Amino acid sequence: MHIDTEDLLNSIMESFDRISYIKLEDIPNIDLYMDQVTTFMDKNLRKSARYPEEDKIMTKTMINNYAKNNLLPPPVRKKYSKEHMLMLIFIYYYKGILSISDIQTLLGPVTARFFNTTEEFDIKVVYEEIFSVGYDQTESLKEHVLAEYERAMETFEEAPEDSKDFLKLFSFICFLSFDVYMKKMLIEKIIDEMRDRKKEKDV
Repeated sequence: MHIDTEDLLNSIMESFDRISYIKLEDIPNIDLYMDQVTTFMDKNLRKSARYPEEDKIMTKTMINNYAKNNLLPPPVRKKYSKEHMLMLIFIYYYKGILSISDIQTLLGPVTARFFNTTEEFDIKVVYEEIFSVGYDQTESLKEHVLAEYERAMETFEEAPEDSKDFLKLFSFICFLSFDVYMKKMLIEKIIDEMRDRKKEKDV
């Protein structure tokens, strides 16, 4: 199994370069109907999908379920505000790694404190701070992935020649997976702590 590791690495780095986030000014300042919401999300997030030609970015059913599960405040007269759009973007990124319950715990306080508020510090400020700082970390993330890749390419030097490429790639995936696994555990631990504190406060 021969794998062109140089092409693979170049492809990975190019993927990082294509990463961008939906800026506040990109979101319409008018309230949108459901069809307009799904069209907007599809247009702006499709390039981040694993299978762009097949994956459903955000459907009407998904959005209705988010509202039913209290992840998203209900629309007003069937229209979704800019604040709704920001919450949907948060949900889109979380749903691949967290359970519905965890997302509820995480976004509940954000919605309660910063959604549809007359205060200057609102959900727009929260969103811009999170995403602008987060995407500034792209270069350091690229360096981390490159270091893991180089480390993986040094493994299995004594392996059979016809298995060496596969095992090196397997190492690379394992190193990246371990990093994701540990971060997911940390996120879940923090969310559990948030949930426990809320229960104590509600007693």
